[in-house]
Amino acid sequence: MHLSSSPDPVIDANLAVALDALLAEQSVTRAAARLHTSPAAMSRTLARLRRILQDPLLVRAGQTMVPTPRAQALREEAAAVVRSLGALLAPGTGVDPAALRSTFTVQTADLVGAALAPGLLRLARQEAPGVSLRFRAEELEAGPALREGRIDLEIGSIDHVDPETRVEELVTLRMAAVVRPGHPLAEGALTPERLAAAEHVVVSRRGRFTGPLDTALAERNLQRRVTVVLPSHLAALTLAARSDAVCLIPTALPGAAPSPLTDPATTLGLRLLDIPLPLPPLTIGMAWHPRHAADGGHYWLRDTVRRTLHAAGGPAMEGC
Repeated sequence: MHLSSSPDPVIDANLAVALDALLAEQSVTRAAARLHTSPAAMSRTLARLRRILQDPLLVRAGQTMVPTPRAQALREEAAAVVRSLGALLAPGTGVDPAALRSTFTVQTADLVGAALAPGLLRLARQEAPGVSLRFRAEELEAGPALREGRIDLEIGSIDHVDPETRVEELVTLRMAAVVRPGHPLAEGALTPERLAAAEHVVVSRRGRFTGPLDTALAERNLQRRVTVVLPSHLAALTLAARSDAVCLIPTALPGAAPSPLTDPATTLGLRLLDIPLPLPPLTIGMAWHPRHAADGGHYWLRDTVRRTLHAAGGPAMEGC
């Protein structure tokens, strides 16, 4: 026995939009103007709708047109369909932050996380109270983690180059030295010789003892004394606050607004000293996967990071 089935109807969203305009305006001319088309084209569309719905929809009554009972029954439904289509096809960046119910995972160094978390949390409470933030240490390879959705955003010195990864540079900083109040380096002019002779703590996730400062000192035949390597900036700052160890942290370039990355040092009462050597600048950026580029919630997250990172704060440099 051969069974035949009728083909699925072709769904034309333009017909729904036209039906809504015709039923709302009850005039071919006004509906055409509303949809920026010609009255002739709208008349053809009305004829098509009449054939599909098997109802005249709008009938002449003197100088006007009036809806049929079927048209009256369809009016609210047609308007609702058009509203749904508009919401479906609207750009994702138009999201209302107050309506977000999301958890965003951000991978960054502890110093950047400590600097950003208060500002991000404050803005989330004000604008998007349904948003939660999860900060992860720099423990995952960022490229695959972004691609696989294990993290939403990487913030820091972006050193991986994946073709699909979107990267935005946020701010360029320089390195400064921080010492406890009363430290000998805080008195008098800080010279390369005095800096090299001091006790240093180095921050390195990979346990490295050397960095750009050692290269700059070596050009002057100087070598600093590194007594401890720690994987965390916050641990290094705490050690500097309780000992004579010198720690390096990023701070704003001359003439730029103070960076919130110096806030943890300020909280510990540390003093910032200008390093009397040419060191390469440090660029802080953020990276994300392109599938999040047009997502409204992710757009809000990235904008919030920008606003927080550029917020003024932190102490003035000494020795500038």
